[in-house]
Amino acid sequence: MVVAAEKVVLVTLDGVRWQEVFNGADKNLINNKDFVKQSAQLKNQFWHESSQKRQQLLMPFLTQTLARQGVIIGDRDNGSMMSVSNPWYFSYPGYNEILTGEVDENINSNDKVFNPNKTILEQLDVQPEFKNSTALFGSWDVFSYIVNTQRSNVNVNAGFMPIADDLFADAPLLNTLQTEIPSPWHNVRLDSFTYRFAKAYMLAKKPRLLVISLGETDDFAHDGHYDAYLKSVKQSDAFLKDLWQTIQSTAGYKDNTTLIITTDHGRGSHANDWQHHSSKRALAKSEQGRKAFPEGIIGSEHIWLAAIGPAIKGKGLIKTNNELKQAQIAATVLKALGQNPDTINPNMAPAINEILK
Repeated sequence: MVVAAEKVVLVTLDGVRWQEVFNGADKNLINNKDFVKQSAQLKNQFWHESSQKRQQLLMPFLTQTLARQGVIIGDRDNGSMMSVSNPWYFSYPGYNEILTGEVDENINSNDKVFNPNKTILEQLDVQPEFKNSTALFGSWDVFSYIVNTQRSNVNVNAGFMPIADDLFADAPLLNTLQTEIPSPWHNVRLDSFTYRFAKAYMLAKKPRLLVISLGETDDFAHDGHYDAYLKSVKQSDAFLKDLWQTIQSTAGYKDNTTLIITTDHGRGSHANDWQHHSSKRALAKSEQGRKAFPEGIIGSEHIWLAAIGPAIKGKGLIKTNNELKQAQIAATVLKALGQNPDTINPNMAPAINEILK
């Protein structure tokens, strides 16, 4: 029987590779002048001959505290396997899979199309006990479409949306800074704003299910900036540490909140493909992609997950007999909230029961 948490916070780190999560900085990339401008400086911050030490340098909280007190999945070098179920290996299909528990092959682009499928945020919101108690904060502006704000009542703050000025004392300042500090990308804001807005909303509104989706890591990787990618991964880890400390020191959240962290897709594993992610089937649509990567970006379907809290067993690394799937995350969240996934959506993939108490 699952020990339910009253609340769940689900955090996604866009396109963060399992290779860095479990082994730290990649030797073949940190020394590559095509991707790193100041190699010596970066190596001082992130490099050690020991992969365990590199892991500690990059994601000290996730890998050394959260994973040891909770669980972690996805270290393929040590018999822990997890991957996406969708056939495309990129963001919109991945987030649909995470948030609905199902694969919709018709979601085959990152276009701003309102999702015909209902996320667990929307499905919970129609229940009286969850009314106005689900929310998503994301750096990518497509989340309004993924959660379908045209149809759902879910509170979504994504892209460059401001936060309500009266939500917390610094809201007007952060709203102003968001317009003044240029993001490198037209459709993804800097993660600091996403995290600060989400944290303030959590403290003010006390949602039972909060999703926080950070996005810088994927965009820095696409741009070929391995140095910025590593720094963003490390900052994401600092956000997770601050988030867990906030949860454990806040009435209404302390000792009854489960924190789950995952990613929407992986990436390639070599210098010629680490920037990218897509399946052979996805790249077949593009003549350029088909020629450059005739077999797709191999390994970009491989993902990882970590979790901690009252609904989670403290088992550390979970060795898997069969490959766990991204579609199982939705039902896992519902069970952690004390809900029956079959009642909410009998078609969703089963929960990852190995990690639940």
